[in-house]
Amino acid sequence: MEIIQKYFKNLTEIQVAQFSKLQELYQDWNLKINVVSRKDIDELYLRHVLHSLGIAKVMEFKPGANVMDVGTGGGFPGIPLAILFPETNFHLVDSIGKKIKVVNEVVEGLGLQNVKTTHGRVEEVKEEYDFIVSRAVAQMETFVRWNKGKIAKKQQHDLKNGILYLKGGDLSEELAKYTSATTYNLPDYFDEAFFETKKVVHLPMKHKGK
Repeated sequence: MEIIQKYFKNLTEIQVAQFSKLQELYQDWNLKINVVSRKDIDELYLRHVLHSLGIAKVMEFKPGANVMDVGTGGGFPGIPLAILFPETNFHLVDSIGKKIKVVNEVVEGLGLQNVKTTHGRVEEVKEEYDFIVSRAVAQMETFVRWNKGKIAKKQQHDLKNGILYLKGGDLSEELAKYTSATTYNLPDYFDEAFFETKKVVHLPMKHKGK
């Protein structure tokens, strides 16, 4: 938990309590339904929580903004972001039912009021969002195709509406065709060796994907 407070110093008492509770909730649920690897559960705050919050170093979501987390798995990056931005609406989507079950239990355990979940494929989601976030669930081209037509027209942030994607390694080939993409290197924000090759990619997307 200290590692979160190292980089996010203005947390409210409620946020500190919610972040602190994550370890216990995930350890408990992971024994029943394995959503986080055994090795990672011991480093939950570094590898999952802080990594998810890398997006928050690039983008401060506004109150009332709508954000969808595609392929949320055990709730990353959506749950840590929802704690950090309690006035932003988060929609966590995953096609695997047992993962969404864990997400629902964690959301309930934390008392989060700004999260809704869907067990299903993202292609079936009909709403529009300011941003779509995710942690490397697919190649960028595939991910863009899944999310066509889901970007809201109205702009209310400094960065243009679109995708905020946590990725690692050399992305030059994968992003070659996306000339409007901006890459933010997480070592610019976090000191730990874990983040050495990790990045946040911002890809603006037009309304209706045209």
